[in-house]
Amino acid sequence: MLAGLAADHGLPEPPVESAAGAGFRLRARLAIRGRVGAPKVGLFELGTHRVVHIPNCAVHHPLVNRVAGIVRRAIAETRLTCYSDQAQLGLLRYLQVVVERASQAAQVVLVVNDPSPEPLGPCLALVRERLGKQLHSLWVNVNTAHGNTILGPDFIPWCGPASVVEHFGGAAVHYPPGAFGQSNLDLAAGLIASVAAWVPPGSRVAEFYAGVGAIGLSLLDRVSAISLNEAAPQSLLGLELGLAALQHDARAKVTVWPGDAGAMHACARGADVVIADPPRKGLDPGLLAALLRDPPARFIYVSCGLEAFLADTARLTAGGRLRLAQLQVFNLLPNTLHVEILARFERA
Repeated sequence: MLAGLAADHGLPEPPVESAAGAGFRLRARLAIRGRVGAPKVGLFELGTHRVVHIPNCAVHHPLVNRVAGIVRRAIAETRLTCYSDQAQLGLLRYLQVVVERASQAAQVVLVVNDPSPEPLGPCLALVRERLGKQLHSLWVNVNTAHGNTILGPDFIPWCGPASVVEHFGGAAVHYPPGAFGQSNLDLAAGLIASVAAWVPPGSRVAEFYAGVGAIGLSLLDRVSAISLNEAAPQSLLGLELGLAALQHDARAKVTVWPGDAGAMHACARGADVVIADPPRKGLDPGLLAALLRDPPARFIYVSCGLEAFLADTARLTAGGRLRLAQLQVFNLLPNTLHVEILARFERA
């Protein structure tokens, strides 16, 4: 489809950037189900809530597998109950693991069906002891809602720092446990570098769906000003931590616009370059309408949803005021059909 799209716009077939197909996944969310004394930690079988135990997953970073094994044994030894989707009872629902590259330590989150972390105390103590220096931080997330949402709104710190820290383009980027992050960071760093190469020095930039600032903060040494829009509270917290770590001159370049992208489209006013990295559903209608009404000189679109990207591209280029100028593809999830698309649009 992307080759056809490129041909329709007079472009060559887009290059595909790939990386190792094993051990790349630094971020994982695993379901916890099973009986008392015999928990399972893994993934749901397709179309079911039956958990398939995956103790040696090849795509996980080895530390993710180690954490999952330690947590599973700690749950069994402390006789904690696991969640039942049918009965909507049981304590432990999910495990989230994020590996920080610099320290090779894991941020560990246990998601529980209880407003208090106290029942987990003995289990958390075992996890902390057995992971030792490979533990970055330990958290409890409270999710008592019915349904398939993995994380609840409340994160309770047990031990360790407030965020995992990664670096892109020299900037420190902070990931609290509830913030979105890519799982394949080595390849994501290449995507971020490609975005930076498309931003002319001295540009005024607006970025929508900025998350914790992985793209935006990496641009600070080449832009004159940047407006960052984000709605998710945990991502805004990570962005706040990243901004607090900046030198005064760099921090003064940044304005944060909290809220939905469609409602905050005014932050693109006067920008030379607009960047958007929306969720799979694509651009908010309000933002899309603003881009069509007043197209920037350059629009950089990072997409994780092919169908939405194709639909948005058709709308962006239909009036002839924006043209698709370049396409790249990043295979962030090897062994799947999912790719990340990077597109550059120019004002016609």
